[in-house]
Amino acid sequence: MLTTDEKQLVLHAWEKVQGHEADFGAEALERMFTVFPSTKTYFPHFDLQHGSEQVRRHGKKVVTALEEAVHRLDDLGAALSDLSDLHAYNLRVDPANFKLLSQCLQVVLAAHLREEYTPQTHVAVDKFLSAVAAQLASKYR
Repeated sequence: MLTTDEKQLVLHAWEKVQGHEADFGAEALERMFTVFPSTKTYFPHFDLQHGSEQVRRHGKKVVTALEEAVHRLDDLGAALSDLSDLHAYNLRVDPANFKLLSQCLQVVLAAHLREEYTPQTHVAVDKFLSAVAAQLASKYR
């Protein structure tokens, strides 16, 4: 999975996210809904307009779950087991959407972290988010 150096890059990037969970999460979700409109089908009960409190709350949940995973990099299976169950068995979200959200979140991170989101950090975060997406999709098999 991630090398020791990559883990440090992910941890460092995530330190910059702390305190902005709702903002970054909402921005990533709004971007996903705009760029990939089919993802809206999983949120029929949400107000999906810009600045929606429902999107902000859900964005914060997403980023907070990722924060927990960041702090449990060596045990992503256990860190994400409940979320994997929820998405596979209850929500039945197409696992391709995890990668779409990952792409949108990376754009948000790059926009906010600017110079600190180096190519090396980008690679490390991409590997981390790919591992998260794979773990979330693991219960679909």
